Formats: sequence, structure tokens, C-alpha cells
Amino acid sequence: MKQRKFYILILMLFTAFASMAQCREAIPYADFEQWVTRNITESPILGGKDRSLYAIAPDTVINGAIVYRNMGGSPWATSNAYANIVGIKKVSCTAVPEEREGGGRCVRLDSKLEVVRVLGLVDIEVLISGSIYLGELYEPIRSANNPYGKMTMGIPFTKRPKKLVFDYNLKMSECGNRIYSTGLSPKKVVQGPDSAEVYILLQHRWEDEKGNVYAHRIGTGRERFTQSTNGWVNGYTIDVNYGDISPKPYFRPYMDLLNGKRSYSCMNSKGKIVPVQEIGWGAPDEEVTHMLVMASSGCGTAFVGAEGTTLLIDNIFLEY
Repeated sequence: MKQRKFYILILMLFTAFASMAQCREAIPYADFEQWVTRNITESPILGGKDRSLYAIAPDTVINGAIVYRNMGGSPWATSNAYANIVGIKKVSCTAVPEEREGGGRCVRLDSKLEVVRVLGLVDIEVLISGSIYLGELYEPIRSANNPYGKMTMGIPFTKRPKKLVFDYNLKMSECGNRIYSTGLSPKKVVQGPDSAEVYILLQHRWEDEKGNVYAHRIGTGRERFTQSTNGWVNGYTIDVNYGDISPKPYFRPYMDLLNGKRSYSCMNSKGKIVPVQEIGWGAPDEEVTHMLVMASSGCGTAFVGAEGTTLLIDNIFLEY
């Protein structure tokens, strides 16, 4: 009898663990164990330094100023970029692999000033927040005038997760204010501290005959972080809330619809990168066609951030 009870207990535990496993879905490459290393030599006028860029995809090394596209089925892009402006080669790297204590790798996202020196003199300084996101970055970058013009955000997706789950470790900048620096004008101080950010957004998208793309927001999970952590926070969750969340007590302005200048972009059926205009909140049961996931050491505004903020993130899952 005791032996039978023991087997029943083991079966119950196995069933419980199997059920837990079925409730979580890993996003490809979101354990951040595999990375492409891109070795590029910047133009001599900038000092001719050898620089490395990193991409989230199967381990390999690419030497030379070669345009990168997502490899190995990876859905991830980063804030790292290769620019070629009037023949001058420059790279920017704010997302890198980092070893975790106890083994394995994660991604490190840094907010920092990217300094461009021409003939040894400081010419421009650009504030860049380290970010990873589901989508693609189309290289080479030709201009700093439209920071989102080469980015496509979101991937095809039809499921309805309840939560976004991840591990994170945050060190906030000791600066009390943020910096706005595009490199095209002098740096400015922006009052107030910065915040790191993680979000998941679910959309229903459609395209009209002219190639314009519109969307309803179906699901929203978005959070900003302003406090440094005491080491790693494992298994942190952000709830995905469906339908119109604007009347809810937890709603914050940064959770609002993305339209106008706040729009992200996609590649339309005509092969052109166009804004995705979120024109309304979708019904909670409306069909989902796309998912956006992003993590950043900054609050999402281009060229604004607090130098020295670092966000480590690892093991991103969807929970159902």
C-alpha cells in the first residue's frame, strides 16, 4: 500500500511539472547563449579602430563591414548598428553578451554616449540606449535624422499569452537627470531620472491598397523600472492585459497607443518600410496577428537617456 501511494505521488508530481512546462513557451534565442560576432574596422578619418558588434543568432564570426540581416531563424534585432554615411564607416555597440555568475550568458544593455572623433577631435556625441527587440534593423544606417526609419518592429504571431516572464538585473545611472544628444546639436539636460523598460504588445494589423499599415492594440504588458536591483531578479512577470486598458487604474501614459511620431514601423507588402499606426484598441477577443517584445536600458525616446544605466536580461518566456 505504501509503495502504491509513493508511485501515485511521483505520478502527480510528474504531471504537475509537465503541466508547468506546457504553460511556458520560450522565444527563440531568448536564453542569449548564442551570438554572432561582427568585426569591423572603422574609417581611417575616425581613427581606424577595430570594433566588434554582436547579434543574437547562432554562434559565428563575420569579419568586415558586411551588412547584417537576421540569421538562423533568430527573430531578434538590437540597437547595435553599422553606419556608412558618405563612405565613412562607423559602428555603435550598446548590446553585448555577458557571462552570468553560475554559468550561461545573458544580454547586457548600456545607455552611453557614442563619441565620434574626426582626426582626433571630438566631433559629435550621440546618446544611445541599449535595446533588443523582435524585428529587424536594415543596414547600413545612412542618417541620424530618422532613428526608427530602418527598424521594423514585431513578428507574425497569433497566440494569446497571459504573461511575459524574464530574469533581470538593473543598475541605474547615478545621474539625477537625463541627456538629450543627437550629435546634430549641443547636448541638453532633460529634467528627471531615466528608466529602463520591458514590454510585450499584441496587435491586429492590416494593410490598405496603398501600402499603409494600421493596427488595433489587442494586448498590452509594459513596465518601466527606476530602481537598481540587488543582483538578479529571476522569473519576473509582466501581465498581458487585453482590450482597452486606458480606463484601468494601472494604465500609464507610456502604455498608450503608438501612432503619429510614436509609431514603430514594418515592411509592407510592397517592400517598403512604413509606420504601423495603432488607430484604436481592439476587442479582447480580436484576432492577434503580430507580437512586439522589447527591452531597453532607456525609456524608449530616441537620443534621450542617462549615461551609465545598465540592464541585464535573460531567459525570456511567454506564459499561458
